[in-house]
Amino acid sequence: MSRRPLLIRHASQLVTLKGSSDAPLTGKAMEALHIIEDGSVWIEEGIIQSVGTDREITEKYGSRLEEARVIDASGRLVTPGLVDPHTHLVFAGSRENEFEMRLKGATYMEIMNAGGGIHATTSATQKATHEQLYEESRRRLDLFLRHGVTTVEAKSGYGLTLEHELKQLEVARELNRNHPVDVVSTFMGAHAVPVAYRERPDDFVDRVIREMIPEVARRKLAEFNDVFCEKGVFTPEQSRRILEAGKEWGLLPKIHADEIEPYGGAELAAEVGAVSADHLLKASEQGIRAMAEKGVVAVLLPGTAFFLMAESADGRRMIDAGVPVALSTDCNPGSSPTVSMPLIMNLGCLKMGMTPAEVLTAATINAAHAIRRGHEIGSIEEGKKADLVLFDVSNYMSLQYSFGVNHVHTVIKGGEVVLSNEIR
Repeated sequence: MSRRPLLIRHASQLVTLKGSSDAPLTGKAMEALHIIEDGSVWIEEGIIQSVGTDREITEKYGSRLEEARVIDASGRLVTPGLVDPHTHLVFAGSRENEFEMRLKGATYMEIMNAGGGIHATTSATQKATHEQLYEESRRRLDLFLRHGVTTVEAKSGYGLTLEHELKQLEVARELNRNHPVDVVSTFMGAHAVPVAYRERPDDFVDRVIREMIPEVARRKLAEFNDVFCEKGVFTPEQSRRILEAGKEWGLLPKIHADEIEPYGGAELAAEVGAVSADHLLKASEQGIRAMAEKGVVAVLLPGTAFFLMAESADGRRMIDAGVPVALSTDCNPGSSPTVSMPLIMNLGCLKMGMTPAEVLTAATINAAHAIRRGHEIGSIEEGKKADLVLFDVSNYMSLQYSFGVNHVHTVIKGGEVVLSNEIR
C-alpha cells in the first residue's frame, strides 16, 4: 500500500546542501549551505521529490495538497538528518570509575595498560549475551535518534576474538534491520592487542588477517575495516598489513590515526586509499597535505578530546589545507560517552575553530561521504532519502549559539515521522 505524500512547509531556513552528492565539500565550499527561506519539501514513498520555496512547491503540487500529510515548519530550521560516521555503538558495560581516575591524573594509556580502557569493555562485551548486547545498544540508538541522528557507523572491536567480533557485528546488523536509524558496520578487530598477545602482537595481527577478516567478509557483516594505529597499539606497518588484507576481501579501509602522538597515521591513510582517517589530534603537516591530495575525509572527534581534557584536532588548519572534514561523537564507554551530535557541532566551533556553517556541513553531507553514503543521504535534494530534522530554532547560527541544548523537534526518516516533540 502506498503512503500518503509528506509536505514540510514554511521552514524559516531549509538547509539543502545541494550539489555535493558526488564528493565531500572542502575549503570555502564547506560554508555553502544553499539555504532556502520559507522552504518546503515534497516527499513520496520515502524519497524527496521536490525542494523549493513554499510558493514553488504549492504551485507545483496544488492539485494534490489534500493528499499529503502536512508538517508546518514555521519558525524552525530544517536540515538533512545528522550523520555520525564514527561510533562504537555496540558494547556492554560502563566505565565511569575511569572518569574519576582520569580526573586524578591518570592518562588514557596508563588506564589501558592497567587493565582498564578497551580491555575492560572487551571483558564486559565478551560476557554479554547477544540479547543483552542488543538491548543496551538499542537504548543508545534511541538516544542518537532523539538528538537528530538518522544514520550511524558502528565499529566492532570490543570482542577481539572471532566469536565475539562476529557477535558485535551481528547485533549491529540486527539493529539496522529493526531500528529507524540506519547502522553502517565497520570491522575493527584491530582495536587493541589482547592481553594474551601483549608480548607477541604480530601473532594477533596474523589472526586478524587470516581468521577474522575473511569470515567477516564471507558473512557480509561489514563494509569497512578499521585499525587503531598508535604507539603501544598497532604500528604503521602492522596497520598497513591489516588494511591491505581487508581490501583484498572487499572491506574499505578506515584508520584511527595520530590520536595521542604523531605516528604517520594520516600519511598511511593516504597511501592505502582510506575512506577516512579519524582523530588526527597530532597529525603532521605532511600527513594533512597527503590527505588533502588523496581526498581522505578527516573525521574529527572533539568530544573525545574534551572528555580526555586534551587539545582538540585543528579543524581550521585541515579545512584551510583542503581536507574534507566531517564530525562525529566517537560514542564509546571510555573516551567519549555521548550521543549528542549537536554538542559535537558546538565543540567544533568552540574548540576547533570551525564556523557554524562548516560544522553543519561536517555533520551531514561530509559525514555521509565518510561512510560512502553521500549519494543517498546528507543533503535535501530530489531523489535522495527523505531523512530530515526540524530544529526549534529559526536559523543555523542559533543552533550553535546556544551550546549543550538539544533543539531537535521532529525527526523524519525515510519519509516517516519517527520522533516528534510536539506539545499536545
